Amino acid sequence: MTEPRHAAPDEEQPQVVVNDRRRIDPETGEVRPPAHVAEEEGTAPAEPLVAEVVDEVAAELKTQLDERTADLQRLTAEYANYRKRVERDREAVINNAKASVASELLSVLDDIERAAAHGDLTGAFKAVADKLVSTLAKTGLEPFAHDGEAFDPSVHEAVQHSTSPDVDGPTVTAVLRRGYTFGDKLVRPALVAVTDHEPAASSEEA
Repeated sequence: MTEPRHAAPDEEQPQVVVNDRRRIDPETGEVRPPAHVAEEEGTAPAEPLVAEVVDEVAAELKTQLDERTADLQRLTAEYANYRKRVERDREAVINNAKASVASELLSVLDDIERAAAHGDLTGAFKAVADKLVSTLAKTGLEPFAHDGEAFDPSVHEAVQHSTSPDVDGPTVTAVLRRGYTFGDKLVRPALVAVTDHEPAASSEEA
């Protein structure tokens, strides 16, 4: 019968290798990389990968910010144009209303002008007339047409016509009814007498 063999005291014992496969490092509490990654990459830090992800996210956020900023600028410009258009339309409505009211009073102004020409504009009547004329002028109503100015068919209506060597071209020689404008708008053309140039007859020598 064979007795069991005991190792000699000096004989080298085989080493036992224990592989720690825990994912969480018990000492640091950090997540360990997989074994194959650790073998391939060694102990390479993860900072470059994190920095790359941060750069991509930052670029995407900047693109979105630029797009939102452009949208906001476009909306701001559109709103400013809208406000200007509304303001122009509002002013046009107000001016048209004023011009309409003023045009209804033109016959009164004609009567006042005729009364003044005949010397009948005196006393309290003159004070009221002057106030009416001043008020209409403040709203933007302006009279035009006077003797000696060049005839302009866009604002003058010729009802009389004559010729004379004393004028160089079509000239207003009498205002029969004054015209009026309201701002840039013609409210009523002026009725005028027009004189055209007529060359003087040359005298024949005997």
